[in-house]
Amino acid sequence: MNHREKSAFAIIAVLMTMMLVLMSAGCGGKKTGASSGAGDAKGGMPLTVTMLDVGQGDAILVRTPSQTILIDTSDRDENDKFKKALDREGVKTIDKLILTHPHADHIGGVQVLMKGGYDVKAVYDNGQTTTTKMYRDYLKAIKSKNIPYKTLRDGDVLDFGDGVKFTVLSPTEDMVKEGGHEKGKDGKEKINLNLNSIVGRLTYKDFAMLFTGDAEKPTEQGIIQRHGADALKSQVLKSPHHGSNTASSQKFLKAVDPDIAVISCGVDNDYHHPHPSIRTRYKQDKIDFYRTDVNGRIVITSDGNGYNVSAERGDKNSDKGN
Repeated sequence: MNHREKSAFAIIAVLMTMMLVLMSAGCGGKKTGASSGAGDAKGGMPLTVTMLDVGQGDAILVRTPSQTILIDTSDRDENDKFKKALDREGVKTIDKLILTHPHADHIGGVQVLMKGGYDVKAVYDNGQTTTTKMYRDYLKAIKSKNIPYKTLRDGDVLDFGDGVKFTVLSPTEDMVKEGGHEKGKDGKEKINLNLNSIVGRLTYKDFAMLFTGDAEKPTEQGIIQRHGADALKSQVLKSPHHGSNTASSQKFLKAVDPDIAVISCGVDNDYHHPHPSIRTRYKQDKIDFYRTDVNGRIVITSDGNGYNVSAERGDKNSDKGN
């Protein structure tokens, strides 16, 4: 082999090595697959986000090596399922409990935590009050246990440990004071608690995931106006309002520009979540989506560069429910 041939061979070897490294790192993007054995932050990737399979409600577990964070607690009618999901994850301590808004399918499992022997160290919500017994019982429970409590507002930043941050994008103080009032189809004023859902962007190095609670189109529009599209861009979107057609506006999706969306919803739910029009919109925008009613437990892991999506069963982009 002459000098020129040796040089060419060396260049090819270097290029092949670089390609292998990029492939193993996920090229800074996504890797998708179906598996029931996704690891957690303590045993694998530094960041693990698990959308629990809890029926028609939200419950999302975020884990870093130093903290366990739970965002919402499922529906009050799914308490047994919620507890089994937590036990499956081996959860005993919750460093931060974030409740996006006081609807039953988001705060319904609080009593499971308060009475089930879980160590909840801090509670955060949006400060939006309501008159339901469930909401009053929730406040009484955290007060009786002397759990530190704080309301979250646009601009607040929570430290999830190990370089993972959660930046709140909504609601503002004025939004909460207004109480989520909107005009119904009949022209009369009504209160829509969804509008003041806590929306927050989780970031870890080059990875971002947007959490949306049950935010709807007016909330989406307000966030874009206040923060601009750059503050929203995320590889993963927690689909607003369980994939309802009241959310996921075209302008919002363009701003977030996600690779995938994850949707929490119950099997054969009465709300037609995720709505056929939203599934179509995601497909048109080339956003892959996973849904708990079809895919079960959904796990996203990240090393801050690439990320992996792991579903318990089924295929992505399912049109079940049409």
